[in-house]
Amino acid sequence: MQRFSVREIQNTHSEVLNQAAVEPVLLTEESEPSYVIMSVENYEQLMNRLAQLEDLIIGQQAQTALSNSRMVGTETFTAELKRLAALDDSSL
Repeated sequence: MQRFSVREIQNTHSEVLNQAAVEPVLLTEESEPSYVIMSVENYEQLMNRLAQLEDLIIGQQAQTALSNSRMVGTETFTAELKRLAALDDSSL
């Protein structure tokens, strides 16, 4: 990623930078969106939110896969777990 110091561009673009400190600024080229300028704080919030959403989707996909999977002997295993839990409950 190429870097420019704020001082390098501040003299000619200070209004844009001031606005970018408050909220993302959309730059256009020939009336089409081409760039976004935003503060590091806004960028980090955006990246953190994206990571949270990705984790949520992965968790949902894992839950769906687990719900749709049927392992051989699952019923027997589940029944045995319930039987053992009942024995444990009765010993209390």
